[in-house]
Amino acid sequence: MQLCRSATMTNSHIKLVLALVCLVSVVYSDTDPDDWRILKAFRDGLENPELLEWPATGDDPCGQSWKHVHCVGSRVSQIQVQNMGLKGPLPQNLNRLVMLQNLGLQRNQFTGPLPSFSGLSKLKYAFLDYNLFDSIPADFFEGLESLQVLALDNNPFNVTTGWTFPKALQGSPQLTNLSCMYCNLAGHLPDFLGSLFSLQNLKLSGNNLSGEIPPSFKGGMSLHNLWLNDQKGVGLSGTIDVVATMESVAVLWLHGNQFSGKIPENIGNLTLLKDLNLNGNRLVGLVPESLKNMPLKHLDLNNNQLMGPIPEFKAAKVSCSSNPFCQSTAGVPCAPEVMALLEFLDGLNYPPRLVSSWTGNDPCSSWVGVTCDSNKVYSIALPKYNLSGSLSPSVAKLDSLHQIKLGGNYISGTVPTNWTALTSLKTLDLSSNNISPPLPRFSTTVNLVIAGNPLLAAGKAAPSPHNNPSSGSSDSPDMQPDPSPRNNSSSGSSDTSNTQSSQTKGTSSSPRDSSGEPAKEKSKRSILVAIVVPVASIAVVSFLIIPLSIHCCKKRKDTIQPPSSLVIHPRDPSDSDNMVKIAVANNTNGSASTITGSDSASRNSSGIGESHVIEAGNLVISVQVLRNVTKNFCPENELGRGGFGVVYRGDLDDGTKIAVKRMESGVISNKALDEFQAEIGVLSKVRHRHLVSLLGYSIEGNERILVYEYMPQGALSKHLFHWKSLKLEPLSWKRRLNIALDVARGMEYLHNLAHRSFIHRDLKSSNILLGDDFRAKVSDFGLVKLAPDGEKSVVTRLAGTFGYLAPEYAVTGRITTKADVFSFGVVLMELLTGLMALDEDRPEESQYLAAWFWHIKSDEQKLRAAIDPALDVKNETFESICTIAELAGHCTAREPSQRPDMSHAVNVLAPLVEQWKPSDNDAEDYCGIDYSLPLNQMVKGWQEAEGKDLSCVDLEDSKSSIPARPTGFAESFTSADGR
Repeated sequence: MQLCRSATMTNSHIKLVLALVCLVSVVYSDTDPDDWRILKAFRDGLENPELLEWPATGDDPCGQSWKHVHCVGSRVSQIQVQNMGLKGPLPQNLNRLVMLQNLGLQRNQFTGPLPSFSGLSKLKYAFLDYNLFDSIPADFFEGLESLQVLALDNNPFNVTTGWTFPKALQGSPQLTNLSCMYCNLAGHLPDFLGSLFSLQNLKLSGNNLSGEIPPSFKGGMSLHNLWLNDQKGVGLSGTIDVVATMESVAVLWLHGNQFSGKIPENIGNLTLLKDLNLNGNRLVGLVPESLKNMPLKHLDLNNNQLMGPIPEFKAAKVSCSSNPFCQSTAGVPCAPEVMALLEFLDGLNYPPRLVSSWTGNDPCSSWVGVTCDSNKVYSIALPKYNLSGSLSPSVAKLDSLHQIKLGGNYISGTVPTNWTALTSLKTLDLSSNNISPPLPRFSTTVNLVIAGNPLLAAGKAAPSPHNNPSSGSSDSPDMQPDPSPRNNSSSGSSDTSNTQSSQTKGTSSSPRDSSGEPAKEKSKRSILVAIVVPVASIAVVSFLIIPLSIHCCKKRKDTIQPPSSLVIHPRDPSDSDNMVKIAVANNTNGSASTITGSDSASRNSSGIGESHVIEAGNLVISVQVLRNVTKNFCPENELGRGGFGVVYRGDLDDGTKIAVKRMESGVISNKALDEFQAEIGVLSKVRHRHLVSLLGYSIEGNERILVYEYMPQGALSKHLFHWKSLKLEPLSWKRRLNIALDVARGMEYLHNLAHRSFIHRDLKSSNILLGDDFRAKVSDFGLVKLAPDGEKSVVTRLAGTFGYLAPEYAVTGRITTKADVFSFGVVLMELLTGLMALDEDRPEESQYLAAWFWHIKSDEQKLRAAIDPALDVKNETFESICTIAELAGHCTAREPSQRPDMSHAVNVLAPLVEQWKPSDNDAEDYCGIDYSLPLNQMVKGWQEAEGKDLSCVDLEDSKSSIPARPTGFAESFTSADGR
């Protein structure tokens, strides 16, 4: 420095100064010692440090420009080692790289705890996703004041306990992108996230979040993408009203949760929204008009409980299957009575029990609590159903209503005044609710029951003198026992006196009615009439019924034999007792007598000869008939055993065969009877040529039996995996393509084209049965839902077969139609390779077919080696094999949203089948049946159409049911048919 100040500096001096300056520059460009030590620890901790290509010698990462390292001066500002396959832990003092701005560690195999980032005030971008970090320190988020992007996806943080974002994250006000998908977040969504106003992308899919979306998310956020889908365990719940205020959102994924309530009407305010996915929730009610008119690119409403008509959406791509819409076609309105009842349901907040029952476009088709007369709604009887909410004016549109019985609930608000316009109304029972005054003036012909409404009593809200109030509860058969009796319910004379006192309290003298008669005298006369009239009625009825009963009992004793068949006749809506008529055909002479019994009585009976009635119009077969045709369920007639029972061959008189599945008596308890009733009711509406048809069923005592068509060639699994041991011919590629298309069409119908959509949950090669022409039919779906497991709901109970289970279903138990698509993809792999979906005898890397096939499907050489040796593969054949391999890969994609629907599979397979169509291709109606024929002739027709080989059907691993017969099946099943 002294030389620099010298006024007599020589050339040599100048050269020396320049050399010193250069030396100083070199010194200042050396990497900071702390930063260098951290980088060295980073390298030395790896199992494969050679992948970094950092020099083993040399102390200057910044000066020598090490690969993947960027510096500002002497300090490290970036480390970019993404997708390099690095293995090992990170140095725990990584946060001493104080000038670090951008860290890209994604898609490696870093292990151990994630180091704290506390104090990295310059850090803007941190990509830590797709690694194996097992924990995250509590102070990780402290001091990250410049952080803009943080990605933590797919790391197994705190697997046992889970974790949540700490409040320190509030100190990152510039955060725009926060992504932590499949990273074991647990508990509620932190409320403070709603205060991060710069946040544009929040992606938290696949965690263990629960509870509601915080109110802080309302309005002020700048979110463009919100992904909260596919939460494990309980999942997110509550309404989605908050998201309807996020006006900046463009992509909203809420699928795979437990959100409930209605889709908010103001969702139409989201003018920037392009992608809305609400699949797999519990949303109810009508689709709002505002959603119908939104110009979305993609809208998914599948698997909810949306009701009413299907709107004609303006969205480019819409999916709304598996909802109880009244119609199957968009734009077709519901029946007026259906809409009136749905508005009534809306007022009561859509109770789940009624939502699950009130489906379709006909309220007279076994809707819970609704009875009809001449296809008009006659009565709404829902006493003690734990209903809440208010009464809807829409009920006034049901001008045929005679009875409304809503006693013993928690209904509040006033009675709509327009209900007085129900000219046919005879009984209105609103007792033991929380109805508010004023009470409308009903006609004197209406029996008004209002006892037990404290607000009416407190407000002195006596009915009009023109009304006929009754304080007791109706004893109609429609009234059902209360599982949890209410303490404030009252009946009988005490109620009468209470109501009378509430009406007269505060008056100075006895009031008179319009006829001038004192109210007190009229009350006494009413009591006398109320006593005398029922007594006289009972006497008259007894006089008529007792002799008739003696005659009928004597006749039954003389003629009744063990029944050979039962035929359920439609209920007579005008029959106040809602009885079910059961015609019992005599074994000996074919004559029939008639037994009448209430639904509830038959439901609780267990004796032989009495039937648990499922639904009017379905074929119920006596157990005795099935004992006859199976030789009393003898072992020699056993076809197979499954998780739900034993399947027997049934031989009819002329030698034709049926398949009889007898469920184990302990599998379905008495508590499951209602679920069994609902299942059969739904399955009776399903009919497709590629679904094995249910012919009938029997329920007597503890017996639960299904009868369905016999498939001579048995299960597909037999022909793929056991053809050598069974000495069968291997399936040709032509037949395999046909089988794949048949299954795809059957599943497409289940998912999209049936009256309601269904999820099979156990699609596999042993549940695909073949006829003599090797045309395939899907079997065994639905019954597994009928065995609830403890307190778990039927919907979330895991069922199926490992090897075919979609990963999201196996892990969370949450099910969508895409789980069936995954199983179908595995079946395609089996058809291609001849290998079972899961085989522990194979080498470890190929034990799980789906995972192994994914690694080899895109390699032509490996794919050729994987093809079933039984197939004669030619070049032209291999082209179609590649197409099927690609389809199988798409169907088994890890993310359900990446899998196609079954319609796509049909579209891919159909041209290939045309190309490889067998020379003896059947007509499209190859399985057409005349359902007016008796059972034996119908089965014989089936077998004539599908071949004569009656070899045993392989029904191993059977866990579930078959679609039921369609409406129009023969109305009798005689003893001759049974033999």
